[in-house]
Amino acid sequence: MNQTPDKNAYHRPVMVDEVVDLLRPVPDGIIVDATYGGGGHSRALARQLGHPILAIDRDPDAASLSAGVRARNFRDLASLLEEEGVDEISGALFDLGVSSHQLDEPARGFSYRTHGPLDMRMGPDAATAAGEMVNEWDENDLARILRTLGEERFADRVARAIVRARPIRDTVQLADVVRDAIPAATRRTGGHPARRTFQALRIAVNEELGALGSGLDAAVDSLTPGGRCVVISYHSLEDRIVKRRFLSGSQGCV
Repeated sequence: MNQTPDKNAYHRPVMVDEVVDLLRPVPDGIIVDATYGGGGHSRALARQLGHPILAIDRDPDAASLSAGVRARNFRDLASLLEEEGVDEISGALFDLGVSSHQLDEPARGFSYRTHGPLDMRMGPDAATAAGEMVNEWDENDLARILRTLGEERFADRVARAIVRARPIRDTVQLADVVRDAIPAATRRTGGHPARRTFQALRIAVNEELGALGSGLDAAVDSLTPGGRCVVISYHSLEDRIVKRRFLSGSQGCV
């Protein structure tokens, strides 16, 4: 990982006021910030609500920003709460997706706009870098993750183009290959043509959807009566998991 970044520039948190307002009614107790990032949400919650914050982040760069932040994947939230001796929490926050720092740091390999290695790992617990998937995976497996995790309409075309272009060395080269595989009419609409491919690879590398399910289970199961879990999601795959978990958690509630 890189040298310790400036926490004030590390990540620009979104919806800070909304998060504080949503968690304002919770009873006294610990609030888990499962995605510390630059600490903007944690600081606002501590300052405005006065609750103790248990902050975690799987990215060592983020965890190094403040003493007491646990360098853990929220997939392991249940075991972390047990280790900390925490039986109940009053609230939990998940701000999903990639951080500003991860996008802005070319060496992390998350951005299709700047040259960087095909990495995309959010933390050392991710065993496979994006470059291995891009350069070694079978064409059918690539197409499958592009379709299911990136919701890419042209998954087969993109996967075929990637295989033909191997070896692909960096992020911009991959973005160019994807762009050329997308029909010209589609390239002119809907943002950067490589956006969905990069999303799919990032989610696969970091096993984000499985981690989200486990983290939500632990958070919801640990909530004290009157507690709340707040999730900021950025695409439909996350959104569906969150809605299903919240719906199942509300069954039988009066």
